[in-house]
Formats: sequence, C-alpha cells, structure tokens
Amino acid sequence: MQLQTFEAYLEAYELSTKNPEQFWHSIAEGFIWQQPWNKVLNWNFKDPTIQWFCNARLNITENCIDRHLPQKANTTAFIFEENESSNNHLHISYQQLHDEVCRLANVLKQLGVTKGNRVCIYMPMIPQAVYAMLACARIGAVHSVVFGGFSAQALVDRINDSQCKVVLTSDGAFRGNKKIPMKATVDEALQHCPSVTHTLVYNRTGDNVAKQEGRDFDWETETQKQPASCAPVYIDSEDPLFILYTSGSTGKPKGVVHSSGGYMVYTCYSFLNVFQYQANQVYWCTADVGWITGHSYITYGPLLAGATSVIFEGIPTYPNAGRFWEVIDKHQVNIFYTAPTAIRALEAAGLDFVKPYSLASLKVLGSVGEPINEEAWHWYDTNIGKNRCPIVDTWWQTETGGILISPLAGLTKTKPGFATLPLPGIQPVLVNDKGEEIEGNNVEGNLCIRFPWPSMIRTTFGDHERCRHNYFATYTNLYFTGDGCKRDEEGYYRITGRVDDVMNISGHRIGTAEVESAIDEHEDVVECAVVGYPHDIKGQGIYAYCIVPHTTKTEAELRQEILNSVTQLIGAIAKPDKIQFVKGLPKTRSGKIMRRILRKIAEGELSNLGDTSTLLDPTVIEEIVTGKL
Repeated sequence: MQLQTFEAYLEAYELSTKNPEQFWHSIAEGFIWQQPWNKVLNWNFKDPTIQWFCNARLNITENCIDRHLPQKANTTAFIFEENESSNNHLHISYQQLHDEVCRLANVLKQLGVTKGNRVCIYMPMIPQAVYAMLACARIGAVHSVVFGGFSAQALVDRINDSQCKVVLTSDGAFRGNKKIPMKATVDEALQHCPSVTHTLVYNRTGDNVAKQEGRDFDWETETQKQPASCAPVYIDSEDPLFILYTSGSTGKPKGVVHSSGGYMVYTCYSFLNVFQYQANQVYWCTADVGWITGHSYITYGPLLAGATSVIFEGIPTYPNAGRFWEVIDKHQVNIFYTAPTAIRALEAAGLDFVKPYSLASLKVLGSVGEPINEEAWHWYDTNIGKNRCPIVDTWWQTETGGILISPLAGLTKTKPGFATLPLPGIQPVLVNDKGEEIEGNNVEGNLCIRFPWPSMIRTTFGDHERCRHNYFATYTNLYFTGDGCKRDEEGYYRITGRVDDVMNISGHRIGTAEVESAIDEHEDVVECAVVGYPHDIKGQGIYAYCIVPHTTKTEAELRQEILNSVTQLIGAIAKPDKIQFVKGLPKTRSGKIMRRILRKIAEGELSNLGDTSTLLDPTVIEEIVTGKL
C-alpha cells in the first residue's frame, strides 16, 4: 500500500488512471470487511451518483482499533498534550482507546442512539472528542462534529439541519489563558433544537454548569458503568460515516456527507503515502477535530495505519511562541503537519522562540488549509526542517475527504508554493470558463477532477440538488473544486485560490453570504458586501463594505457592534478584519454586487478594476477607493 520510490509512484499513477477499479480493489483488500463488495465502482457525475465497494459491509472502528490489538495493544495510539506548557501529558494505548470507545458507545446505545441516528459533537481538542467520533462509528451512528469556536446560533443551524438526537460536549474548554464555556453555549442552542433528547457532558475545566434533569448526563459517571466491550455494528460501504458542515456561497451551511468504505480506504492510503509514515514514528497534526483535517488526519487516517499521534489542546503562541517546538522536542515528533497561518504567525514571532529547541527528531513537515506562500515555505524549511525535511504542501477540501494533490515525502521533488502532483487515483483537469479543457503545461484555469475517488463527497445532507449544483453542474461530467490553478512546465500544480464566493480564512472556508447575513442583522446596516483580501498571517482576511445611512453612533461604536454580531451568530473566526462604511456598492443594472471590483479594491489593485461600464452607478467606485482602509 505504501509507495517506496518516485518510480513506484509513477507506475501506481498510470495503473490508477488506466484501470482505477483494479487499482482500488487491490488497495481495499488490505482492510477487514465483514462482507466483500460485488462491484468496485458505480458512478455518474450527472445526478451525481458515486458508490464505491458496492454492497460491502464493514465497521471502520474495527479497522482503526480491533485489528491492531494482537500486535499493538500496548502501543501508544495517542499522546495527549494538555493546554499549558508543563509535564501534563497522557499516553493512550490502542487497548485503552478500544476500552474507552466501547464504554462510550454503550452509553450512546443507552441514550437511545441507533444506526443512522445523528450525534452532534461539540468539544475541545481532547481525547474524548476522538472517542466520541469512534463511539458513533462503532454503533453505526453518524457524527456531526461542530468546531468548538462556533456560536450558539451556528450550533443551532447545524443541529437542526441534520436533526441530531444527542449532543456530546464538555463543561468548558481551555484556550490559551482563557476558559471557554461550552456547555453554556449548548444550553443556549438547545432552546431551539427540538430533535435533541440528551446531552453527555465531559468534565474538563471543573466549572459548575447547569444540568437539566433527564436530559443532561455526566460523561464519567455514565461511562464508568459500562463494560469495555461493544460489538461493532456492520454497515454498508455507502452508509454515511459523518456529516461535516462547511460554508457555502449561500448563507446556509451545507452538510457534506462522507461514506464509510471509500473514506476508510482513501484516508489510510493517502496518510501512509503523503507522509511516508514508518512504524514507531510519532506524528502530529495540529488541526482541530472540528475541521476535515482533524477527521482525516488525526482520527481516521493515522489510526487505520496503526500510527502514534499527538492530540494537542493548546494554541501555538501560549504560553509563548515556542510552544510547538517545545512539544516536538518533548515527544520526539517525527512528522509535523500544520497550517500556513500558524507558520506565518510563528515566523513573525522571531527565531528566539525556535533556537532553544533541537527539532532533530523531525523527518517530514507538512502544510494544510491553504497554499503556503514561498517566504513562509523557506522559513519553515530552513528554521524548522533545518533543510533536511521534505515539506508536503497538501491540497484538498472538506468535500474531497483526503489529500488529492501533494508531494509524497522524500519521493517527489518539492517546489515552494506548489502542491506538485496528484496522488494515484486522482485525475485533475484545468478548464476555462466555458468548460473546455486546457491541455499542456504552463497553463492556468479552473481546477476540476474528471474521475471519482473513494473518499469524495456523496451528497449534502437533506439536499442532494445542492450537492449537484455546487460541485457537478458548473462543468459537464466534472467535479468542480471552486479553485483556480496553474500547471507549470513540469506539470506541477499550484493552487491560486477560490474562484467562487468563499473565503479561506486561516485555512478555514467561510462563505461571504454567511458573514454578510450576520452583518445585516445589525439594525443600522442597510446592506453589505464581504470579500477576502491578502493578510500577512491568516492568508486571507475579511474586508466588509457596509452601508449605514442613518445612525447616531460613531464609526468605532458601529464597528464593534458589527463584530459582536458576527461573533454571536457565527463565531470569532468570521469577524471582519476591516469594516469600511460606504454610501453605495458597485452593482450591475440587474442588482448583482460586483464583488470582483470590491476584491480588487481591498487588495489594493486600484489601477486594474476592469470593465465598470455595466455598473448602475460607476461613481460609487470613486467614493469606495477614496475611503479604502
């Protein structure tokens, strides 16, 4: 399953494109299936219909945990590094992981959760968040993890959309030197979530929280009552494993649905090959389980490969900007996978925070969430990798389930700023706006994929038409990624950013419409438009243009109230970095806001605003340019 040379990659890639079904059949045979498939693949991109390993039955946790126990019962599955810099860490063996997951699965069954029920997980970055995901999968329930930084209203939207039956949460969370009251947020949300019958609350911060009799149960008390065994529930390969909500170009978050069998096969295959993980290495992905990176490359991929991983509760700059480097030395981390946002922030903090640490254990560096800029790539390479660690600049999405384009560590020649080459089984194609393929090298276009891969999105929960419209309707018989892309003279791919109305903020996709909707809730805002612009740390920042014709408040007061509104309705991650008050917005005669123009103004490209002749009132542009922040 693991490729050893670049020549082996080329051979595997050729086979995977000439005979994809034979290729994935051979990979899938390396897993435990309760019932084998009778057909590898059934698909079309019109409906769309994507079915991998048809009519096979499995349980992913059997492959993540049980099959490793004969050889790895006492091997560390996770090292939990707590929030503060101290000796507070915990080693969790594969046997302990098995026992905790089974106990929690039994609690879920006692709370009435059965196969196909949805369970919301709203938790900090602690091992119990991973136990929760696996416990759901153990009994065939579908988990929906919601990032712990989201607001009560964002939680309401996601719970109600998927009709979750149970919420798993904690009393609170540690975030640097702050405590975040998670149970209070859940309580606020559940006033508007009639589908939820119970919550299970883990005691993390020790704060007193309200408990509603008959609804709220204590995690530790309930799990301690349960046996450490729970037979896995076998489900169809195409039964959903999880729903993960991502922002779209409309104001309503969309629930991306991933299947069980195909996701299992691809996440393990991509983990082993991209990172070139070797037995007994320590791997650390710094993501949160609330995002797809945490699903695929903290929980499922590493466990399927029998790896040892770090779960990190803290943040990169607390108690100081040497925190990452301290943890790497402390646990002798071999593979380190983080976001360009974090790299840029630590670069800005200076080398005094790096120098005290050896970092000699590192073998592979990775980057995820957005394209890494060349300056940050070189800083990462020189100061963290000491010019001896390959950097895997990975490109993928919530919808793809796993890494699609990336160097294979130590096998693929890297190039700063380039995701380089597709993994076996991935067939990228560049097209122009008419959907015509752009062939050859030294070209640029919209990035699409022409053939299905096992871990790709199956639908958007409760709205299959939205899935078709967003990903398969733009170009005939192609999956449209929403990203622009260049292919250079070597055939290497470089992602140039979103071409739709989605921003990439610190590696997290946030829809412009979702932020605009939150800003519009402010009573003084008549209309607004939001765009992304280059940000030194985040990669992209959020620039908001707001029309506020009648108000007695100062601009400072208005800005703070708007920020508060966005935080309350979405979360702090979606707060605009700049808010400019304007008298009008550039619109076509049909009323469409020309975000292309607003984006160029925000980016400072004032001499290249393009054709403005179709605007209803071109004079608004002068006023916006004059008032640019």
